[in-house]
Amino acid sequence: MTATFFNPVIGYQGWSDHRFKASANALKSIGNVQHIAGAETDEQQRIRFQVELEFVQCFANPNYLHFLAQRGYFKDPAFVNYIKYLQYWKEPAYAKYLKYPMCLHFLDLLQYEHFRKEIVNGQCARFIDDQQILHWQHYTRKRVRLLQNQAEKHMMAVQSESTPQKSV
Repeated sequence: MTATFFNPVIGYQGWSDHRFKASANALKSIGNVQHIAGAETDEQQRIRFQVELEFVQCFANPNYLHFLAQRGYFKDPAFVNYIKYLQYWKEPAYAKYLKYPMCLHFLDLLQYEHFRKEIVNGQCARFIDDQQILHWQHYTRKRVRLLQNQAEKHMMAVQSESTPQKSV
């Protein structure tokens, strides 16, 4: 089933992912009201924020990007324009709400037509997914080691400054 909504920035937009059906219908009603009334209420702004936050965070999942690519969404100029509109999530005032900040990297990649064409390939999506998992597995360990090394260097520097030098 296809859910549609009106985005005042880009106009008409649609998607068919069942996870967003309720959100899309909510946004549709917001868009229709806004189109008639000309301004969003606080409740409409809150719902729009939640819908767009959820949607942007889905970009952290390469399999979801593959899903969108397989269904031709990245060929739709209105959808590509919507992805450009979502770039505002990179601003610190909005990015602080993201649970999956890696989605911002994929949001950047989605600005490139070449990436949008390649993600339709299942092998590409699996490779990205594998690399993402490896990053998550090893990032914490490497980060802890790096911080320990920096702390040790700092302690050595403090000790060498506080130890009086013997002059001969």
